[in-house]
Amino acid sequence: MAASFALLAHNTTLALKANIVNSSPGQLARLPLLRAAVAQLISATKKKKTRQLASYLQNTMAILILVETSAGYALFKGDKAVLKASPEQIPAMLKLKRFEKFDSAASALEEAESIINSRVSDKLANLLAGEKGKLAVADSKLGVSIYKHPALDFKLISDSTTLDVHRAIRENLLDLLPGLTDQDMRTMNLGLSHSLSRHRLKFSPDKIDTMIIQAISLLDDLDKEINVYVMRLKEWYGWHFPEMARIVTDGNVFSKVVLKMGMRTDAHKTDFSDLLTEDMEAELKAAAEISMGTEIAADDLHHIQHLATQTTALAAYRVQLSSYLSARMTAIAPNLSALVGDLVGARLISHAGSLMSLAKAPASTIQILGAEKALFRALKTKHDTPKYGLIFHASLIGQASTKSKGKIARLLATKTALSVRVDALADDDNGAAIGIDGRTKVEARLRALDGIQPRSSVQVSQEKFVPRPVKTYNTDTDALMAQREEMVLDQAEEEGVSVEPSTKRKMDEDDANGILENGDEKSERKRRKREEKEAKRARKEEKRRKKEE
Repeated sequence: MAASFALLAHNTTLALKANIVNSSPGQLARLPLLRAAVAQLISATKKKKTRQLASYLQNTMAILILVETSAGYALFKGDKAVLKASPEQIPAMLKLKRFEKFDSAASALEEAESIINSRVSDKLANLLAGEKGKLAVADSKLGVSIYKHPALDFKLISDSTTLDVHRAIRENLLDLLPGLTDQDMRTMNLGLSHSLSRHRLKFSPDKIDTMIIQAISLLDDLDKEINVYVMRLKEWYGWHFPEMARIVTDGNVFSKVVLKMGMRTDAHKTDFSDLLTEDMEAELKAAAEISMGTEIAADDLHHIQHLATQTTALAAYRVQLSSYLSARMTAIAPNLSALVGDLVGARLISHAGSLMSLAKAPASTIQILGAEKALFRALKTKHDTPKYGLIFHASLIGQASTKSKGKIARLLATKTALSVRVDALADDDNGAAIGIDGRTKVEARLRALDGIQPRSSVQVSQEKFVPRPVKTYNTDTDALMAQREEMVLDQAEEEGVSVEPSTKRKMDEDDANGILENGDEKSERKRRKREEKEAKRARKEEKRRKKEE
């Protein structure tokens, strides 16, 4: 634009010079005024262009910084140098451009939930509306949401440098936000944190799984404790009555018998009909009469019976906890319980972390859930990966034959994935219909794989049974039998006895030599493999010895 006006002034001056001869004295007097006006016009145009260029450079070098606080959204403005400045220099290089305060505690909670879930709320969109350029955010996921928002146009920056800038801003927040005191910020931070905690506990989709996870963990701990207590009780009481552990094998019944009998000398006058069968009771009383155990004092028996009391109490509580777990699983995950059982379903939920996490997992992950260590070891050593994890303990896999376990595990994992997603995400309460239907299909597949025809309403035509020929062992290819027969013939020839060679022993000398050579090759390969293993073991031992040194 300035160049156009300069060209216009130059052309005007040439025109004036060309017409100066024919101009009147009044026109000649006005010529310097015209030149001065044109010069002023050029100067003003240059200044305007300079201001536009400065504004453009300022906008190009400027950067906007979004900061979320418990009081509201703050938008700061600075230049690019702030990204490379030290934390002490950053506050002086920033200027507060806009501040959007939260109206109430409920509004602050709603905005905080939006920030946590990386969503752009209406209040945040109104704050950023009309702004362009580069925007620095602390959360990269929130930056992606801002970038995808149709009403906003920003170039997002979110890296380690922006984290340093946000850290410096939060340390000097009271100096950068006028009108806020330290007590106000503390109060708002505390109130927002309490409200957010209550909101997440109240509306969390994972909170219903906590009872199942804690119950199955406690059930496993109880099993370990009961086993330890029973082992200690049998070993302790075994000094007095060692034959009893062989007769009464159940730990809970063993504890009750110890409590009821006391000393073994009182066994003949104790009634065990409510605990043992008639045969076991008779055997126990007979063993008590001829027991090889040592005598114990009354104080010893008191402590042994106290341990037995603790064992029976833990066993009784375990039964109650198991019933509670079954009820919770039926209420929360009915389809999963109907398909794989209460205990296996609870262990799958506990291992995944929550019902929602288990629902997000594919069937292949559910199949090997619990066998991660074996999976990574197989991948590292390039061996076959495991076929099942925790799901192996389901009753359907236990009923399958060895060759069918892998197929049944894959099918059961598929049905389990569908059942878990229905339990976690379905709004309608249809009970355990999906789980029962999946179990029916798995059972039908199990009968088909194990050679049993599944139940079907369609009549299948039965073909006549034709027995297959049974394969027999071919002795003609057995080198050892050939050598044995040759030895028999040689011995008979030395003794002068005529023996007819077997009809099956009709092979050429070349075939026999070939079979013997194949046998020698196999033995040679085995010998080489054995030597390689020994050498490898020696190298490992040498490395271990060097590490110890």
